Amino acid sequence: MSDLQRYIIEEWAEDYRGGRLSRREFLRRTALMAGGVTLAIPMLGSLGVSASADEVAQAASSGSSTVAQASGVTVPENDPAITAGMVSYTSGGTTVVAYQARPRSGGPAPGVMVIHENRGLLEHFKDVARRLAKVGYVAIAPDLASHQGGTARYSDPAQVTAILGQTSAEQMVEMLNSGVLYLQSQSSVRRDRIGAMGYCFGGGMVWRLATRNADLKAAAPYYGANPPLEGVPKIKAAVLAIYGEQDTRINAGIPAIRDALQKAGVPHEIVVYPNADHAFFNDTGTRYQPQAAQAAWQRTLAWYERYLKS
Repeated sequence: MSDLQRYIIEEWAEDYRGGRLSRREFLRRTALMAGGVTLAIPMLGSLGVSASADEVAQAASSGSSTVAQASGVTVPENDPAITAGMVSYTSGGTTVVAYQARPRSGGPAPGVMVIHENRGLLEHFKDVARRLAKVGYVAIAPDLASHQGGTARYSDPAQVTAILGQTSAEQMVEMLNSGVLYLQSQSSVRRDRIGAMGYCFGGGMVWRLATRNADLKAAAPYYGANPPLEGVPKIKAAVLAIYGEQDTRINAGIPAIRDALQKAGVPHEIVVYPNADHAFFNDTGTRYQPQAAQAAWQRTLAWYERYLKS
């Protein structure tokens, strides 16, 4: 099991234990992630969950009981201040589809990579890109399931999550690095002012991208799992790391990443918002915390103003 797979199934297990996910749906998702019932049994065992092969098989054969997140829109695509829509770029042998939004006038502007949660490129992340465009950035949100047809191909969001968990971190970082090059190639973008932000799974990918791309000037991982710590000295970006006080599973990694950043001399700020849980920024999710989300957004914009615009 890869560390990305473990991150995802631990999140599912947390939702199961917290009553946000039924046992049947938890078992079904685990079987999807594992690639079958036989491999799901030891995966469940590693989480301290006992289940028979018959129970997992029955769950695996059932349909999804979940519904994709609602389409949360705060900045519409036809907002007169921006231009937005789907684009594509090449990464190795993969055509990566992505959503891009940019200011309609002015420029060139700093570019920002927006990295989605583990359910893929849903409307919320397109909206985040439009929010950034509205305040003067060229934003791109790549679909990291592009090599398997992209998020829109699947009606079951757990299938997208399984694809992401089964994809190597190396391949996803390659897609993100290619996205940075795509941003830098555009005349509307200041190629020396590139940032990244991401949420949950995407927050973890921001960390990994920062350790692998020296062109990043600013990074804002929201409640993301730590990258391999030996890569932290390679970070050239100024990092604003956002967490929720109630997100104990992810917060357990804060001391280690803080120590690594300090030892490496990476400019950084770590902020933990009170009364906020994992995924508190997503205004289409059940754990949305508006006060924390608004405060984190304003802090992120101030960070980008300092390290990308100035």
